[in-house]
Amino acid sequence: MPKQAVPTHKPQETAILVAVAPKQQNELVTQAYLEELAFLAETLGLKTVGVFTQKLEKPDSRTFVGKGKLQEIMAFLQQNEVDTIIFDDDLSPSQVRNLEAELKRKIIDRSLLILNIFALRAKTAQAKTQVELAQYQYLLPRLTHMWTHLSRQKGGIGMRGPGEKELETDRQIINDRISLLKEKLAEIDRQSTVRRKARKNMVRVALVGYTNVGKSSLMNLLAKETLLAENKLFATLDATVRKVVLQGIPFLLTDTVGFIRKLPTTLIECFKSTLDEVREADILLHVADISSPHCSEQIEVVNRTLVEIQAADKPTIMVFNKIDLMNDDSYYLLSQPFLNSNSQSYTIGISATQQINIDKLKEMLFNLVSKRYYQIFPNYLNLKQEEST
Repeated sequence: MPKQAVPTHKPQETAILVAVAPKQQNELVTQAYLEELAFLAETLGLKTVGVFTQKLEKPDSRTFVGKGKLQEIMAFLQQNEVDTIIFDDDLSPSQVRNLEAELKRKIIDRSLLILNIFALRAKTAQAKTQVELAQYQYLLPRLTHMWTHLSRQKGGIGMRGPGEKELETDRQIINDRISLLKEKLAEIDRQSTVRRKARKNMVRVALVGYTNVGKSSLMNLLAKETLLAENKLFATLDATVRKVVLQGIPFLLTDTVGFIRKLPTTLIECFKSTLDEVREADILLHVADISSPHCSEQIEVVNRTLVEIQAADKPTIMVFNKIDLMNDDSYYLLSQPFLNSNSQSYTIGISATQQINIDKLKEMLFNLVSKRYYQIFPNYLNLKQEEST
């Protein structure tokens, strides 16, 4: 009798999403947050099979959700195949332990989910070092009752530990590793600083924006490159710098990591070198997805992050991408005065994929770049004026 073929592919892991919202939070906002969480889960390869929400004045200190909602989740787990439970907020170590004890499933909070995606996306030595450091910083306060012996680690976060002696050993191992990674990043930062200083006489333009709004697609158009541009969150982690020339004026264009709501602080700290490209830029191209119903909120998230990293006072072009997909309710955004603290902000609607208004954007960008270029090289402007006369 012939042998039956054995399936070689693994079935897709499943997950349920859990969100606790303040009582005053609008239902549409809660739904938007859950849609983003589902997209994050999908980016990591998880299939969402259920969603649970609860409104509380504050999360339960023991299990984050209330007793009734916990029972509801348990009943769902008894009837459905679920591998992972994802919470849209950060959980304390004790909440993770209590939830795992009650629900008998792997528990992931928002920060860990994003960290796992960053680990999946990291390609260069710098990005891998940054993500590894953030992972260890996340793990360190959560070591209690977890099996973290690095030489025998298999499933990673969430496995039970052998005792206090091993726990102290693991703490020391991780602290040593954190110190080593910080030294490695400090050296990378020094090298990056030297490279940026070498470019100090170049006009620098940085693409910023919420994740998955089309920054890399726009980078490809302006720099005539073929960079990765996927419909996935955090497709770009490393700062990519390219030289662009518009009407004879050269400048450096940088594509940076996308921002997101509730970005883990450890990641902001670890991606300091990458974010320095934004801090030291002369001009920002703030790209937003105008087809998204949450466009205004995403702009606010980016603006708050720019304030946090002290990069909010630069001349900025507010670029509304995907105008070919927007609905009638989005038109008002094109007329909004998106002014930063320096009151130098300009607005334009484009489509990177359909190449709508790209020439108009280039002209707008040229005006800002050339103004800065003439400040760096005043003799160049004098020479042009002499040539024109």
